[in-house]
Amino acid sequence: MAIMVKAIRRESCPAARLIGKKYQGAANWGEWWENDWFTTLEQNPCLPFNGDAYIGGVHIVDGMPERWIGMLFPVNTEVPEGFESVDIEPMEYAVCCLYDQENSSDFYTMDTHNMCLEELKAHDWKRKEDDWCLERYRCPEFTTPDEAGNVILDYAISIEISEE
Repeated sequence: MAIMVKAIRRESCPAARLIGKKYQGAANWGEWWENDWFTTLEQNPCLPFNGDAYIGGVHIVDGMPERWIGMLFPVNTEVPEGFESVDIEPMEYAVCCLYDQENSSDFYTMDTHNMCLEELKAHDWKRKEDDWCLERYRCPEFTTPDEAGNVILDYAISIEISEE
């Protein structure tokens, strides 16, 4: 089975502080598991938009992608030693619920990103260029495969708010 968008919905996220680690190249999830860094972050209450998920995020800074791994917290949350943060303005997101086999690399391709952009167009939503795209790894949707061996990854794309 090929990856599919099982559902799409619009969600609001208030002003947020993404606390984690910043990467100029590929994000290194392996070091997060090896160093048990999420345990440190889980000591503070997350924003409801974050839920119980771990976040992989990317946005464009000075024409280059800046990648993050971490969690979303209220903007006044203190940053634990050894971590970095970036504050994110209140934002609307189109959240595509991507459905595919556990460990599928198709979750992370430009083809999948473009498929989600087409879904946005079908809903008359416009991507907020160069702003945040977030992978939200929720439990149990992403961690426990269904009877077909599939999981769901939330892929949130920041969208423009139309003035109506």
